[in-house]
Amino acid sequence: MLRLPKLMRELPGAVVTRPRKEVSVMTEIKLKKGEPVDRALRRLKKKVDREGTLKSVRMRRQFEKPSAVRRRKEKVARFSAMLAARHADD
Repeated sequence: MLRLPKLMRELPGAVVTRPRKEVSVMTEIKLKKGEPVDRALRRLKKKVDREGTLKSVRMRRQFEKPSAVRRRKEKVARFSAMLAARHADD
C-alpha cells in the first residue's frame, strides 16, 4: 500500500502517481542457417544504428538544458530545410 502524507489524504481530488519506469526492448536478430557470426554482428550494428539506441543512450548520459535541446532541434530543422531546398530543383 502506498502511504500518503496527511496533507495529501485531506486534499480532495489529489492524484498520486508513481514514477514511470522506462520500458526498454532489447534489439535482437535471428541467426540464419549457415550465416557467419561477423555478418550477423554487422546486421545487428545496422539495426541498432537505425533504431537510434546508442544515440539515445549517449544523449541521456548527461543533462541537457531545455534551451539547448530547442537550439539543437532548430539546427537540425534548418539543415533539413536547406537540404530539401537544395534538392527541390532536381
